[in-house]
Amino acid sequence: MYTRTTSVITNAPQILLVEDTPSQGIRFKACLEDGGCSVHWVTTGNEGLKVAHDIDFDLIVLDVQLPDITGFEVCRTLKGDPTVADVPVVMLTTRDHARDVLRGFENGAIDYIPKDPFAEAVLLETIKQMGF
Repeated sequence: MYTRTTSVITNAPQILLVEDTPSQGIRFKACLEDGGCSVHWVTTGNEGLKVAHDIDFDLIVLDVQLPDITGFEVCRTLKGDPTVADVPVVMLTTRDHARDVLRGFENGAIDYIPKDPFAEAVLLETIKQMGF
């Protein structure tokens, strides 16, 4: 089982990646690092909630379907916590029905990216548009 891994790049945007599927975690971590980001990867929602307080993250990239709690719950909890509420959250998920997208935004996400062949490019462009 994968546990959290960290990559530190000086002066790079600090990204918390919450993704439970090892192949997708590796895929998105590599994509973000290739894009110049420093990535801290965890595999559960509860671990994401804990680690969100350990580093001053610039962005949290959050899967919806996690083994312990949903990404929607993680996002809502983060946005209700004044110490991390200002950290933007991008949902990155296979759940792309309109009601899921709306639920992501209602819980505080700033973007909702479907996991498809273009997901990496869209995620990197989102980060670029945020000014990182």
